[in-house]
Amino acid sequence: MRVVRSICLAAMTISLLLLPRTGSAQSQPDAGALQQQIDQLKKEFGERIAALEAKLAEAQAATPTPAPVPAPPVPAPSTASPLTNAKVFNPDMSVIGNFVGVAGRNEHSEQPSFGLSEVEAAFQAIVDPYARADFFLAASPEGLEVEEGFITFNTLPAGLLLKAGKMRAEFGKVNRLHTHRLSWADRPLVMQNLVGGEEGISLPGVSVSRLIQNPALFLEATGEAYYGSSDVFASRRKSELTYVGRLRGYRDITEGTNLEVGGSYAIGPSAEARETFAPEDSRTELAGADATFRYRPLRRAIYRQFLARTELVWSRPRAGGITGERAFGYYGSGEYQFARRWFAGARYDRSAQALDPSLVDTGGSLFLTFWPSEYNQIRGQYRRTNYGDGIKANEFLFQLNFSIGAHGAHVF
Repeated sequence: MRVVRSICLAAMTISLLLLPRTGSAQSQPDAGALQQQIDQLKKEFGERIAALEAKLAEAQAATPTPAPVPAPPVPAPSTASPLTNAKVFNPDMSVIGNFVGVAGRNEHSEQPSFGLSEVEAAFQAIVDPYARADFFLAASPEGLEVEEGFITFNTLPAGLLLKAGKMRAEFGKVNRLHTHRLSWADRPLVMQNLVGGEEGISLPGVSVSRLIQNPALFLEATGEAYYGSSDVFASRRKSELTYVGRLRGYRDITEGTNLEVGGSYAIGPSAEARETFAPEDSRTELAGADATFRYRPLRRAIYRQFLARTELVWSRPRAGGITGERAFGYYGSGEYQFARRWFAGARYDRSAQALDPSLVDTGGSLFLTFWPSEYNQIRGQYRRTNYGDGIKANEFLFQLNFSIGAHGAHVF
């Protein structure tokens, strides 16, 4: 409207300028008449502009204002990337290599100077809302075998947890640990002499566990039954099973320290019966106790921590109603993290030999571990062993663990 008013005023001004001029004599008498004409023109133009503005206002009021067009909804960003969608039906897979070198002399060991002692391939996934599956294949110079392969049902009635397959038995603490989870480059003497060495008690069977409600501490009871052969137990008939029981308790002492204690028991057909021609009813009985103390201050958790662990094992054979001589062994270990990627520790071993408890092996180790990243670790370990038959061994072990892929968390 302001534009229209401006145009009209400009036109009126131009028309006045174009009016014919007369002489000066006539201009004075006609000045009043000319002023009247100008005022009249202004009045007419003002009335016309007012009428035009009124018509424009009526036209705008009659025309409905169009409703704003809503913007199309923006789809929510997908939480799963194309890569994630591509592996929905694929398990988490990883491969872990354990390279070990040894220098020194040990007449009781045939360990080579260098060797890829084990390659572990892991496949882990959720089966459905009620179960998950874990498979661990171990390749070594002796061949490829299933180290563990089991399914876990964790939503059973009465708070029970059921596992079925081939598993490392819930006997003690170290028997459950895979090689790359150890704090040392080897296993303690008591594990080698009384609990089956590197393989330990790993058999096909079933396991049932349950948390016992207790306000004082976390308490878990486990019962297991196995069939098969290992370096400790060997089934000869279908009715011969190995039974394992364990009770463990856990408690937070402070926000940065906790303590775990456990007791274990196992009994089953003796594997030594085949080698020594013992009676068919020969059985081996194992009892164990373990304790683990952890210190990890929350404010410096990536720089400082301390882990102390001990495990005691008693082994006793039974045959024909006669109980044989008991063999006893234990170890004590401490590991301290003094920098972000550096750990140092020591271990003491003492264990009788299962076939001849009068022979007692002792040993000590010092070890230093460096973690360049969470995918590999480098460890050096000095080990001195005094065997019961008088042989002494001094060795230096070098270990390199490296991994690729997604590897799930192990038992705490």
